[in-house]
Amino acid sequence: MGMGLPLLVLLPALLVTACLPTQEQAGGEASDSGTLAIIPLQIGTHHLTAEVADTADLRARGLMFRESLPPDHGMLFVWEQPEPVAMWMLNTPLPLSVAFIDEEGQILNIARMQPHSRTLHHSTGAARYALEMRRGWFQDHGVQSGQTVTGLPR
Repeated sequence: MGMGLPLLVLLPALLVTACLPTQEQAGGEASDSGTLAIIPLQIGTHHLTAEVADTADLRARGLMFRESLPPDHGMLFVWEQPEPVAMWMLNTPLPLSVAFIDEEGQILNIARMQPHSRTLHHSTGAARYALEMRRGWFQDHGVQSGQTVTGLPR
């Protein structure tokens, strides 16, 4: 019985490590956006490019571990159905803003998010999309709630 107890104590730690994504185990950088679709979007006269996170795994990963974004570039989160959603910044070093967008493409609300924060930022209604951009992008371009985003995938 001398060996059984230490093995039982180590087993939970081994299981937790085995369940972490490979990058978290290695502490490495996120892979590039090569596997994500990239689409053009427009808000008023402002053109931007967005990587599309349209599966549960891609939405969970988001912009984690990213150190930078090109100008006028962001990530579009897409849900199958409109629903109240919330975003946070765990493992995300970039300061970002997020626009929550309804099924018709109208911006419901915009929130400024802090890097590495677990603070939840909620949509004010049923969102089908959320668009993350460099923090301040929406303000710098005069984009506000009520405006429409065009080019969204249906």
